[in-house]
Amino acid sequence: MFLARIFTLYPEFFPGPLEKGLYGKALSKNLWKLQTVNIRDYAFDKHKTVDDTIYGGGSGMLIKPDVLANSLDQNLNSNEKIIYLSPKGKLFNQELAKKLSKEGTVNLICGHFEGIDQRVIESRNIEEISLGDFVLSGGESAAIVVLDSILRLLPDVLGNEKSIEEESFENGLLEYPQYTKPQIWEEKTVPDVLLSGDHAKIKDWRLSQSEAITRVRRPDLWQKYKKN
Repeated sequence: MFLARIFTLYPEFFPGPLEKGLYGKALSKNLWKLQTVNIRDYAFDKHKTVDDTIYGGGSGMLIKPDVLANSLDQNLNSNEKIIYLSPKGKLFNQELAKKLSKEGTVNLICGHFEGIDQRVIESRNIEEISLGDFVLSGGESAAIVVLDSILRLLPDVLGNEKSIEEESFENGLLEYPQYTKPQIWEEKTVPDVLLSGDHAKIKDWRLSQSEAITRVRRPDLWQKYKKN
């Protein structure tokens, strides 16, 4: 069973969409489990204070190191992966999602305010991950995205395991266009090759489409693909 543990100031945010559809079925089958940890429950004063001003000045507040560390230390087992969702982290991608899906447990810290104290990151060996070059008001929505990308890679979660093999990024390319019925819609037709029944030609067409789309839309991926 895969365990996802979320450290958050807003536990009511979860499980949200993760209890619906395929993930909800997988949850009921004990293929994965979700635990939420309310960081406020580990504060040391009666007011449940979790943040304070920043040394050296600056706008906003910072999550206190002692409170966050207390929440981690009382819930984690040894050698578990800890991830802080941060705009200054390593860019999250499909390769990293695959790697994390092999972990037995993944702990995600949802930041707020101006983030968390650097000393916690260093002392608890926390890995920072970013979804992209933008800033969110909190890490909860990012945690949903990360978990979504991981859970679908777990064995028996998806109905058709082969569908993962042909998705974007699996071969270093963006996915090719796809079509379904009706064959003619608003005077637009499905490409003839997809109706031919010639699987070799269909495979070649899909590869050429993936290459063309990647070259135009993601030149960074295209350059990496050409080198491999």
